[in-house]
Order: sequence, then C-alpha cells, then structure tokens
Amino acid sequence: MSSKPLVSDHDEQQLSYGRYTAGFLVSIGLTFCAYWIATHVNADRNLLAIILALLAITQFAVQMILFLHISEERGPRWRLAAACFMLCVVLILVGGSIWIMNNLNYRMSPQQVLQYMQSQDNL
Repeated sequence: MSSKPLVSDHDEQQLSYGRYTAGFLVSIGLTFCAYWIATHVNADRNLLAIILALLAITQFAVQMILFLHISEERGPRWRLAAACFMLCVVLILVGGSIWIMNNLNYRMSPQQVLQYMQSQDNL
C-alpha cells in the first residue's frame, strides 16, 4: 500500500469555503435587496408581495444548495425530505400568521373601534 498525499482534500476544503462565502454574500445581497425594495419602492402592494416572495424563494434555494448541499447528496435523500417537511411547517406558520394578522386588521379597524365606542356611549 502506498500512501499518497491527499491534495484533493485541500482542494475540496477550499471549494467548500468558496461555496460558503458565495452563499453568504448572495444571501446578504438578497436580504438587502428585499429591504431596499420594501422601504424605497412605491408600487402596488400585491406586486411588492410577489417580488419579495420571489426573493425569499431564491434565498431559500441558495441556502439549500450552497449551505446544506442538497444537490450533492447521494443515496437516501433524508436532507431533502427534512427540507420539504421544514418548508411545509414554514408555509403553515407564515400562512397562519398572515391570516391571523389580516383577520385582526379587519376586526380591529379604526372605523369598527369608533363605531363600537359610539354604540357603548349611547347605552
């Protein structure tokens, strides 16, 4: 048995650091882009929501590929199954939170509060 120096381990480690750095920079860039769009762009609310959702999905994909290495896994795809389960939980949490906030906004609008206070004064 001959023991050859493992140069490929060093190259693989450098490639991994490069991927983590690229993933970090892209994630930071997408976050700042979403912040800037949310604070400085005057457009229709639905259009802004769609743009921000697309940026969030892009950031999710970048993090799955560059940080969790989902695309490189061989054999049983446990990471992919866990990621799909996590995505379902996040969608339920985000969707439920938006539904609750929208419902509270509808039920606690200033007009309804004013009407309720006026009806209580007349009793």
